[in-house]
Amino acid sequence: MEIFMIFISASIVNNFVLAYFLGICPFLGVSNKVDSAFSLGLATTFVMVITAVFSWLINHYILILFNVPFLEYVSFIIVIASMVQLVEMFVKKTSPVLYRALGIFLPLITTNCAILGLALFAVLRDYGFIETIVFGIGAGVGFTLAIVIMAGIREELEMADIPLPLQGAGITLIVAGFLALAFMGFAGLISA
Repeated sequence: MEIFMIFISASIVNNFVLAYFLGICPFLGVSNKVDSAFSLGLATTFVMVITAVFSWLINHYILILFNVPFLEYVSFIIVIASMVQLVEMFVKKTSPVLYRALGIFLPLITTNCAILGLALFAVLRDYGFIETIVFGIGAGVGFTLAIVIMAGIREELEMADIPLPLQGAGITLIVAGFLALAFMGFAGLISA
């Protein structure tokens, strides 16, 4: 049951984008079309899960063992950069159209603070190996959920009659705020 609660907490209640405001750049930048948002969400989820695995292993079998916890940030950033490079090469090879559609946002997964936040939160909360993997999956699913919902709303807004001062970034930020408020409604359900 605790594993399920970690997943629900990471994906919905404590959504990295809508509760912690981590990963806002790709959330706002790639959420124009549902297809590209979903693809970026999957790529980010993959990187989050792999980062969760390797950061836990590095933290427990190297950093704690040799009493060098001050190297967490550096080692986690190296893991994230390596995983993003792997994802970027895979997407470029398997789907050049998707690679062009994601553009600069694919390599920018490296600087997505949600991924670094995942590694640091897992250490801070002292999760075990399985809990860390579930936390990574939940955080990735939550990121994907948030970006796809935003993309769906933005696609619908393209056909809406929006007042000129609110068009573009204005309405996007208002929608993001309403989404954050909507997800805050889950905060009383689980506290983790």
